[in-house]
Amino acid sequence: MDAGFLTTTIVVLALLLDFVIRVIAIIVVPRNRKPTSATAWLLAIFLIPYIGVLFFLLIGSYKLPKKRREKQDEINRFIIDSTEGIERVRRDHPWPPWLESVVELNRNLGAMPLVGGNRATLNGHYEESLAAMTAAIAAAKRYVHVEFYILTLDKTTAPFFEAMEAAVARGVVVRVLLDHIASVRTPDYKATIKRLTAMGAKWHLMLPVQPFKGKYQRPDLRNHRKLLIVDGRVAFMGSQNVIDRSYNKKSNIKRGLKWKELIVRLEGPIVAGLNAIFITDWYSETDELLRRETEPITDEDVQNANDPEELDAQVVPSGPGFAGENNLRLFLALLYYAQERIVITSPYFVPDEAMLTAITTATQRGIAVDLFVSEIGDQALVYHAQRSYYEALLRAGVRIWMYKAPYILHAKHFTIDDDVAVIGSSNMDMRSFLLNMEVSLMVRGRSFVEQMREVEDGYRRDSRELTLDEWMKQPLRSTVLDNLARLTSALQ
Repeated sequence: MDAGFLTTTIVVLALLLDFVIRVIAIIVVPRNRKPTSATAWLLAIFLIPYIGVLFFLLIGSYKLPKKRREKQDEINRFIIDSTEGIERVRRDHPWPPWLESVVELNRNLGAMPLVGGNRATLNGHYEESLAAMTAAIAAAKRYVHVEFYILTLDKTTAPFFEAMEAAVARGVVVRVLLDHIASVRTPDYKATIKRLTAMGAKWHLMLPVQPFKGKYQRPDLRNHRKLLIVDGRVAFMGSQNVIDRSYNKKSNIKRGLKWKELIVRLEGPIVAGLNAIFITDWYSETDELLRRETEPITDEDVQNANDPEELDAQVVPSGPGFAGENNLRLFLALLYYAQERIVITSPYFVPDEAMLTAITTATQRGIAVDLFVSEIGDQALVYHAQRSYYEALLRAGVRIWMYKAPYILHAKHFTIDDDVAVIGSSNMDMRSFLLNMEVSLMVRGRSFVEQMREVEDGYRRDSRELTLDEWMKQPLRSTVLDNLARLTSALQ
């Protein structure tokens, strides 16, 4: 066999393999995938076939392993059985006519009911919210459930860890869940794990990527939830992780970046709903179902329904363990039902086509829409992908408010008219819709929306409004970079 024939054979086989890859990709990639995502993957595979296929095999599936999805279905049935018949809420003030259908949507998607008799207090001060959570742990008598995307021991969070350690010492059961990939990337990960072990807390990693231990799924499928539940009496949730507000990164410290968050403290029967989310995740990681901490909500829990300060609230879990995009469906429903005003706060705003259409349709219906984002970004690709939507939003009439540097506005919430607000861990981007396990809280109650309005007014005072004239002066290189980042954001 001469060298020429061998070379020709290799070239022919390579071309044949390239053709086969493209044909298989056209069949496999679009299946059960959004058109934008499918198009982006096909583009990657067609332009760089071997590398594109390798990346698709590594991160192309946005579903959790079958066993974990089966666990989610099992716990959903348990939640439904445990909360049957408790959808009793205040109706002394008329509901918006559309709210009933949104409540039913959330119940069908995430199994959680709407319950009344709750109290909520917002806290947007970083150190104060950490201190409030620490104080709640210090008062614990039965159990403390800690679940955070990032949980790390540093100078800022030391009192939080001391409170957990003291709780264990007095006989309180302290259970801790922390996301594996997010936490392992922090400088103090080993010290954090060592401290949790030494204090006697029961801790586990969420969605661990440990192939040699038989634990593996797509590495960027993450648990992004932030929850603290104490004794089934009080709960905290929102956008804030347990870490210094610089995130202890040298680049952040050099730039002087500081994270701006929003946490809500809750009391009432909704605490049991948030605890059910913790129990779900604990069961997924340990196979242990904490039945004793899943007390069903009783009539006594809603006995204060006539108090005008009491709120109706519904927990909405979402993530790759569910069949649908629960958070996206909730957001879309509310956007289309809005009658007067929409205010969105999202640090990473990369909408899919459905959300972009819903927002621009709202402005065309005469609805006032405000969007709060950060003036600067901490994640380059997401920041530039977000910027690629500004022109379309501004032309549609959306008012974009840019929270001034050096703060990263990391809060995640939005309000609809004067009736409903949503707060939680979910960004309005494709990652939160498809890849991250998130938890949102829908609240009906004018007193809560008024609290949100005060927060939004504070953002507005510390922001500058971006105008279309200013935006159209962006240099060409920025536009090209933004659009390239937008393409990569669809690779989900």
